[in-house]
Amino acid sequence: MFTIKKFHKYLSLFISIQLLLWTISGIFFSFNNIELVRGEHLKKPEFQEPFSVYEAKFVSDSAAITYHKRLSDLVVEVRDSSGIKYFDQTGNLVNKLSLDDAKNIITQRTYLSPTAIIEITEPQEGSEFRGRSLPLYKVESLSEEGKVINIYLNPYSGKVEALRSNQWRAWDFFWGLHIMDWDQREDFSNTLLRIFSILALFSALSGIVLFFKMRYRSSKKTDSSV
Repeated sequence: MFTIKKFHKYLSLFISIQLLLWTISGIFFSFNNIELVRGEHLKKPEFQEPFSVYEAKFVSDSAAITYHKRLSDLVVEVRDSSGIKYFDQTGNLVNKLSLDDAKNIITQRTYLSPTAIIEITEPQEGSEFRGRSLPLYKVESLSEEGKVINIYLNPYSGKVEALRSNQWRAWDFFWGLHIMDWDQREDFSNTLLRIFSILALFSALSGIVLFFKMRYRSSKKTDSSV
């Protein structure tokens, strides 16, 4: 006979490993400051300076505009239906940063020392730079403690897109376990996660029902023995 007790026991056994992974990853997240994971403490404070730009030369009404300071120059990022373009203050398209200028930006904006740089032009599944527009400069750098930090830099705007350390990689690993997306580690509404979440709910509800059912039976036995 299939009872609530058997249902709860076998269901809990089936999902126990994922429940354990949720617990372990949750503990890891709670003990790690997300700002430190993202490397915000490695960036130097930025100071906004006044500037002027004649946007009408290169901006449509539907465009989204962002301004970036690239060494001593101002870069205007324009996003519209045709894609992303980068202009200088006079409306001319900007060229990519040279590798030396890219290293100078890292020195200028972070507390890190750049050691090597490569350009990334092709997307890679589950990469450290996923979700960022390509191309990117990957700048390998050293912290003051001698730790290797990868910095991903936009070669047109000079924006630091991401900083990746071993702490971030550990966070990313546990995040993949937590959302059950082990390859891309991005989709936190995937089918497998939904199924296990529903099963965990049924396990909890059946446990509550079983608890009160056993208490009710226990109280009936006590009453009958009086």
